[in-house]
Amino acid sequence: MKKEKIISGFSKLSKRGKLRWIVQNFFTDPEAVAREMKSYWLKNEDQQKVLDGFSENTISNYYLPYGVAPNFVINDRPYAVPMVIEESSVVAAASSAAKYWMNRGGFRAQIINTKKVGQVHFSWKGNIENLRSIFIELDTALRESTLHLTSNMEKRGGGILDIELLDMTDLEPDYYQLRVTFETCDSMGANFINSILEEFGRTLQLFLATHPTFSEQEQEVDIIMAILSNYTPECLVRTWVECPVSELGQFPGMDAATFADKFAKAIRIARIDPYRATTHNKGIFNGIDAVVLATANDFRAIEACGHAFAARDGQYRSLSNCTVKNGVFKFWMDMPLAVGTVGGLTNLHPVAKRSLELLGNPSAHELMMIIATTGLAQNFAAVRSLVTTGIQQGHMKMHLLNILNHMEASEKETERAITHFETEVVTFTGVRDFLNNIRSKVGQEVKVTVKK
Repeated sequence: MKKEKIISGFSKLSKRGKLRWIVQNFFTDPEAVAREMKSYWLKNEDQQKVLDGFSENTISNYYLPYGVAPNFVINDRPYAVPMVIEESSVVAAASSAAKYWMNRGGFRAQIINTKKVGQVHFSWKGNIENLRSIFIELDTALRESTLHLTSNMEKRGGGILDIELLDMTDLEPDYYQLRVTFETCDSMGANFINSILEEFGRTLQLFLATHPTFSEQEQEVDIIMAILSNYTPECLVRTWVECPVSELGQFPGMDAATFADKFAKAIRIARIDPYRATTHNKGIFNGIDAVVLATANDFRAIEACGHAFAARDGQYRSLSNCTVKNGVFKFWMDMPLAVGTVGGLTNLHPVAKRSLELLGNPSAHELMMIIATTGLAQNFAAVRSLVTTGIQQGHMKMHLLNILNHMEASEKETERAITHFETEVVTFTGVRDFLNNIRSKVGQEVKVTVKK
């Protein structure tokens, strides 16, 4: 192990100091790398100070494309949806699905529930019946101990909803849990929930230690951890589209009825086959994550919750559903989404603020509907492509452009390549050979002209 690649006190260095140590010890051209890394934050150092506060050991920024999918109509209201994603075809597919359904009544969405969950996990060797017998007293003590934390949230219509005592000793010796549900209004609420849960842990210890119901042994409780759960199956939004099959239109190689049946079967396959369901749901999260990132919400928590929800009956399944009944095509999805429009980074990240403004400064409930609908639109576009032209047609166009950019193709070369590869398979070698061929012909033409 090279000693120069190990450092003590890295976090105490300035940003420039961190960058200097990194480039000098891990890159072959430290000056060039330092210039490149600095270029992403030197133009706006005031803004960079805000971004540096988001996480630790910052040395630069990492940019992702910020796109917009227009023509979304949700509950009769038009939206242009911001999407942050690097994958080709995703924004185009969402836009295409939005435009398609705009002319068929648009998307509908509704909030089913907005409960969020937190847990106090504890070990205790007491008699659970004794604790249950005075649980109302404990419930009151817990709520009273957190009034200083909940008062502002309660003024906005939120706060602590239910407190439940769970006996988990059949799964783990002496293990119990307080499961608490919350309403956090327009905030995601992680800090709010975690602060309350930690206070609950202290209150539980004091309650058991001083209540006359419990023996000396029962007065001791070990708080293992107090933390919110990112699994929020009761923070749920539903989004859907539907129209008569006859209004679906024509598709490559098939009529509307054939398309509807084939599409519905593709969804059923994703319901029964976990291999297909995983890719299917990844496509849904292409849309969901892109909006979540654009609004500075936590895409990792939302993905974890969504995938757990997809396996809630013991098998991993498609998150979306489709039926064709009585001549009506219906495509829908229930999605757990814990998001916020106030607090966290939503008000701190300069682009996230613009994203929310673009969406009309929505409430958390409205944002839930927008995010879920974008996921459903993305899913519709992907499955539509799969059962008609195939998924690669759209993907390969962007793949071709990426290869052409890598090979520094000129505007004229790019135009010729796009035309050529409309009927050819796109490969790195094929694009390289095509460019070399037209470039060599141009070189020959130049030589002939000079000779004349």
